[in-house]
Amino acid sequence: MTTPTIEILPRDEHNARLLANVHPPDWTPPRPAARYNLVVIGAGTAGLVTAAGAAGLGAKVALVERALMGGDCLNVGCVPSKAVIRSSREMADVGAGAALGVRLPGPAQADFAAVMARMRQVRARLSEIDSAHRFRGLGVDVFLGDARFSGPDTVTVGGGSGNTTLRFKKAVIATGARAAVPPVPGLAEAGYLTNETVFSLTERPARLAVLGGGPIGCELAQAFARLGSRVTLLHTGDHLLNREDDDAAAIVQRGFEAEGVALVLRATVERVERAGAERTVHYRTAAGAPGAVAADAILVAAGRAPNVDLGLEAVGVAYDPQTGVVVDDRLRTTNPRIYACGDVCLDTKFTHAADFSARVVIQNALFLGRKRVSALTMPWCTYTDPEIAHVGLYERDARARGIEVDTWIQRFADVDRAVLDGEEDGFVKVHTRKGTDRIVGATVVARHAGEMLNELTLAMVAGVGLGRIASVIHPYPTQADAIRKLGDQYNRTRLTPGVKRAFTTWLRWTR
Repeated sequence: MTTPTIEILPRDEHNARLLANVHPPDWTPPRPAARYNLVVIGAGTAGLVTAAGAAGLGAKVALVERALMGGDCLNVGCVPSKAVIRSSREMADVGAGAALGVRLPGPAQADFAAVMARMRQVRARLSEIDSAHRFRGLGVDVFLGDARFSGPDTVTVGGGSGNTTLRFKKAVIATGARAAVPPVPGLAEAGYLTNETVFSLTERPARLAVLGGGPIGCELAQAFARLGSRVTLLHTGDHLLNREDDDAAAIVQRGFEAEGVALVLRATVERVERAGAERTVHYRTAAGAPGAVAADAILVAAGRAPNVDLGLEAVGVAYDPQTGVVVDDRLRTTNPRIYACGDVCLDTKFTHAADFSARVVIQNALFLGRKRVSALTMPWCTYTDPEIAHVGLYERDARARGIEVDTWIQRFADVDRAVLDGEEDGFVKVHTRKGTDRIVGATVVARHAGEMLNELTLAMVAGVGLGRIASVIHPYPTQADAIRKLGDQYNRTRLTPGVKRAFTTWLRWTR
């Protein structure tokens, strides 16, 4: 079995380094073991954590990857997108400099080619962590090629030439997901980008149409607009980021409009036409009005589809083409010898969710554990500017479950550091069980909301109530002091009129 050939564009020194790590062209697969404790299919975050963790505990592990080790996160997801977002934020900061008393001799310009080159350089550097050579050093047998279940305890790996059969005691499906492409007439013929191809660009599209107002669409729409593209975002919902807290989504939406991102909401794309280099996206609004957007490139950000083409029928693993592999709370599939983790089976398709679901699989598959994925407290963050970070229940979720909550809000307009930073348009919102300080959910909208949320996530995991947080001393001035202020809010409600009268009587008596 030889290694199948894969190309990463553009061809430069950074992508050559990346390829040498995540899909070495000269990779020689090992001689298969007679039987593996675990055969892991997919070397994205879920598969890498599973393989490394199991091998570190003494298991004999095979890891199979058909494309690039590191999966979406490293190659076409979190890593490249956040590098591009960092450059776009710098452009926004330069543009906002005049309001802070900083003036430049002329308008700043983004060097798009340099932005993308920096992204490729940083991505290549980080790829060492996910490299085939590193995992071989961890004791994992790495095979590069397509994997399919071929028997009750076998996986066949097809490479550039020939096949290899791997026998397993347990197997783990960690094949992730890919960009979902809606069946819009003319879209394929016109050509489009997804997160899997957009980071290969070296020239900035002058006009970019983004289909989808979820996290990926919003993050990249804002980033490209800040880097100089004229961006139009088309979304089926009545506001961006439908999943998020309405107040939080409204702040991001106002920011988009202020930055010149054109929003077409409640719109259904009907067809796409191409004339020369120009694409035209034809849509219809909920009111029935037709419209059209001309663009030089189209970015499809319409959700994710699980990678389930693995011969699952042959081993009795149930799956749905839209939602992925069916698993129980311990991440077992309908075949008790086979587990799944990560984007291929989870509703929450995040790198950290893949990581911690893999830890559940290691314990349950190898050590007869009874760890439950539902016991995980899962935060997430959308990296727009400002960011929206969330953990636990939204207020609507609590209502749907019959849980009564009290809601506490601290707006950044009343937080000194946010005022000093000129970042007042945001808040911290915490939901507690009614009449108690037990936190059941929280949302932060701030420039670095993802960093701030961790304190609230820790409080939920550790069972620390909102009132207790009031006693946590925060350095002054920090934006995170907003969280302590919420603790003060809660504690003030405990000072009932009766308690205050008792205090007054005591203090009068002790004068």
